[in-house]
Amino acid sequence: MERYVDGFVLPVPTEKIDAYREMAAEAGKLWIEHGALEYFEGVGDDMESDMDGMPVRTFPEIAESSDDESAVFAFIVFESREHRDEVNAKVMDDPAMDPERPSEEMPFESGRMAYGGFRSLVSYEK
Repeated sequence: MERYVDGFVLPVPTEKIDAYREMAAEAGKLWIEHGALEYFEGVGDDMESDMDGMPVRTFPEIAESSDDESAVFAFIVFESREHRDEVNAKVMDDPAMDPERPSEEMPFESGRMAYGGFRSLVSYEK
C-alpha cells in the first residue's frame, strides 16, 4: 500500500525538551484520534556523521541547532495524500487546537521548523 508521510525537523532548546514532549504527546494523540496511521517524534541522540568519509549534513546542521538546542525529527504516516488532507483538516478543526495560544508558550520557534509532505518511493513493512 502506498503511504504518505508528513516530515519535520526542528531545533528545540534542550532545556525545553520536557515541555516539547508534553506538547508532542498531546498532538500525537490528536492525529491518531483523527485517523493518522502513525505519529513519531524523536530527539537527536547519535548526531555524528560517520559515513566512512562520505560528506553528509547532520540533522543539527539542517535544523541550524545551536549548542543549547536539540534536533527533533518527527513524522506522521497516512494512507495517502488525500487521507493526510482529510486528517489534517479534522485536526485543525478540533477544539484542542487552540489558534489563540501565544507563540511565547511554544517550546520551540515554529519559524525554524522544516516541513515537507512525501509520497512513497520505496516502502517495506514487516
